[in-house]
Amino acid sequence: MKIKYFIVIALSASFLSSCVTPRKVEDERNRRIACEEENKNFAKDNKELSETNNELSQKNNELTRTNDQLSRDTTVMGASYRRLVVQYDKVNDLNDELLAKMKEKNAMTDAEARRLLTELQILQEDLQKREDSLKLAQLKLSEEQNKLEKISKDLDNKQAMLDEKNARVLELERMIAAKDSALTAFREKLSHALLGFEGDGLTIEQRDGKVYVSLEEKLLFKSGRWEVDPKGQSALNKLAQVLVDNADINVMIEGHTDNVPYKGSNGIDDNWDLSVKRSTAIVKILLNNKNLLPERVIAAGRSEFVPISANDSSEGRAKNRRTEIILTPKWDEVFKVLEK
Repeated sequence: MKIKYFIVIALSASFLSSCVTPRKVEDERNRRIACEEENKNFAKDNKELSETNNELSQKNNELTRTNDQLSRDTTVMGASYRRLVVQYDKVNDLNDELLAKMKEKNAMTDAEARRLLTELQILQEDLQKREDSLKLAQLKLSEEQNKLEKISKDLDNKQAMLDEKNARVLELERMIAAKDSALTAFREKLSHALLGFEGDGLTIEQRDGKVYVSLEEKLLFKSGRWEVDPKGQSALNKLAQVLVDNADINVMIEGHTDNVPYKGSNGIDDNWDLSVKRSTAIVKILLNNKNLLPERVIAAGRSEFVPISANDSSEGRAKNRRTEIILTPKWDEVFKVLEK
């Protein structure tokens, strides 16, 4: 386009040079020089533009190829995008479904959590009650242990006391056995001394740790009287000697009557007086032996109130009219042990 412009200018200049003045020719020449210079510049610019155009053409080709590639890639990406959209929709639907299920699961989980929390609270309350009960039980156990320790100490003390008492009991049993043995020996001596009187109104019996010498009325007294017959005095004298030989024996004389009322005489008013009078009469005969200490002897009257047989027959009344001499070992040593 620029070349055609330069040609027109040159033709115009030639045409004008044939009919113009030198001044004009100079001007024209200058203008031609300027045009040539300008043409050179234009040629240079054209060359640069041509090079630039080539570069741009190459770049355009590259861009075209790139655009084609991008178009192909866009097509592929579009297909991929559409597939991704479909997959996204599926994923979105699946996500919605999962959210729904999760929401439902969360609701169930919340309900289960509330149920478990309620059960946990109940278990905690029950555990607290059990702990309280355990503490109370431990406190009671501690109290019971203290009581048990006290009881154990008391038992130890009582066991010591019991051992001591057992020792005393053993000692008492030994002493009682010794007394019983001595009493048996005494009864045998007494039986031997009164051998001629046994079976003749006199009986000897050992019971309750004592020796009972029972003398019927016919052996000692006449009916209603308190004077001792000679035969009875003989038996009592032998008895007194046995008592002297056994100083650890105490003597009690008990007078007994039947239930027939006594007709008073000589200051004796009734069976009480008669039973006592007979008892003291025997005591005086025994004490004729000066070696028998009076403090060992006791006189007592029991009247009709301790019968050994019914008073509804003469035989029964005769048995009740008796004198009993009760011989008892001295239990001073035994009593001392008991007092401990």
